[in-house]
Amino acid sequence: MKHPKIVAIYGSPRRSGNTAALLKKVVAGARDSGAEVEEIVLRDLKISPCLEIYGCMQAGECAIKDDFQVVRDKILASQGFILASPVFFYTVSSHTKILMDRFQSLWVKKYWVDKTPKDRQTIKRKGLFISAGATRGKKLFDGMLLSVRYFFDVLDIELWKSLLYRKLDFQEDILKHPEYLEEAYTAGKEFTSAIENNFNG
Repeated sequence: MKHPKIVAIYGSPRRSGNTAALLKKVVAGARDSGAEVEEIVLRDLKISPCLEIYGCMQAGECAIKDDFQVVRDKILASQGFILASPVFFYTVSSHTKILMDRFQSLWVKKYWVDKTPKDRQTIKRKGLFISAGATRGKKLFDGMLLSVRYFFDVLDIELWKSLLYRKLDFQEDILKHPEYLEEAYTAGKEFTSAIENNFNG
């Protein structure tokens, strides 16, 4: 694998908030290490919530046709996946959750249609999760991390690392913490190296 393909998802409703700034630094680090990174801003897409009509039960294909299929195919063709979402009521943003819920169709394909044993997961890509929250709550990220781990499981993604930051609320709060941005940039470089080592070794 010469240039790892990475998909980076902006799950924040703000285009230039704290989470987006952190993700941009990760993306910069990955690109500077030779990765091909495609950035996707969820708020710019038309993705319906899951309507639980179970049209996916026949072949594991979602019956709702919109931008979800485009995002799904890009993720499944990647070797690395970066997901960024701020904290909303101790979980991910609504934009992010809608995307996650639509992947129920892939869960159905994997476990109902293809009958993949749950103890025989094949890791096909590595994942990095980024989040920022406004409070100092000790369990601020616990709920969302559970959701992300289950989501990544469906996508055959190993959660390589999580970048989680507290006390970031207003749009430019991240600028008060250049060390966070530097850590994000370094994580992008290290993430690319981890993908290369995993799939080239």
